[in-house]
Amino acid sequence: MRTVLIDYDSGNLHSAEKAFQRMAAEEGAGEVIVTSHAEEVARADRIVLPGDGAYPSCRAALAARPGMIEAITEHVETKGKPFMGICIGMQMMSTLGREHEDTPGFGWIPGEVVPIAPADPALKVPHMGWNDLVLSGTHPCLDGVSTGDHAYFVHSYHLRPEHPAQRLAYADYAGEVTAIVGEGTRFGTQFHPEKSQATGLRIIANFLKWAP
Repeated sequence: MRTVLIDYDSGNLHSAEKAFQRMAAEEGAGEVIVTSHAEEVARADRIVLPGDGAYPSCRAALAARPGMIEAITEHVETKGKPFMGICIGMQMMSTLGREHEDTPGFGWIPGEVVPIAPADPALKVPHMGWNDLVLSGTHPCLDGVSTGDHAYFVHSYHLRPEHPAQRLAYADYAGEVTAIVGEGTRFGTQFHPEKSQATGLRIIANFLKWAP
């Protein structure tokens, strides 16, 4: 079993790599590697797409890796293998990103990535730091995770799904901010599980054991 974290120069992967390797070792879930090569992605059993920064720049950086988008698409749409998006990697599961300019995503979770707009003007954007999860759906990757568990967020935009059932959890930030989405073999977190201590490690372990 091989899990691949995609490196496309969009954020520091060190903490994510260590968290996934730790949980893979504890769960006997095979090897975890970081790669920027589409050939390695094509051979993976599971794919993790992280991402930090702005939606358009992340999408452009991913497209600049020869064959990468094609390899991801084949993995998910043709082979039906597990995929996990983190932060901007999760946002790119959407139909469209509205950050700076309209940018198409993979279209797996119909909806748009739009600015966070807290009803309380005293709350700052970006939404940064710890917040409670409110579970609104079920998923194998959420086994052992409950409403009230904490996760670490750093973002100014969030995915607004067209279909409520695809939003599996949200955080209350003077308004509901999408925290987790999922559909079929596709799963994504707006927060950083590798920085979310016990909650994040549980989600990572569940993903590594998930057998759709």
